[in-house]
Amino acid sequence: MKGFIVKIDGTGKPLGTTGTSATRSTNGSSSTSATSATTAPGAQVDISGTSSRLRELESTIANVPVVDSARVEEIKQAIADGRFKVNADRVADSLIESVRQMLSARPAT
Repeated sequence: MKGFIVKIDGTGKPLGTTGTSATRSTNGSSSTSATSATTAPGAQVDISGTSSRLRELESTIANVPVVDSARVEEIKQAIADGRFKVNADRVADSLIESVRQMLSARPAT
């Protein structure tokens, strides 16, 4: 399979082709070879395999529940029965870790 790789900047706009084409072998590894940086008008790129795979993944994800209803009911019942215990140390550690992650992901000002 031959095609051009298009670089996209952070705005989602194409910057142009890289001038290479990638081919995939039967064992899944890819190799890249240099080609002309210019493309002919009307050049085609075949992404049907990738598109099909993405549709399959979307379908799979759509069928996965966002919330584990059984676990929610179990916790509700434990609270109602007075059996639910809060581990304050674990909650505090999780909150601290969340803040650390947010701070490390925040861009420097």
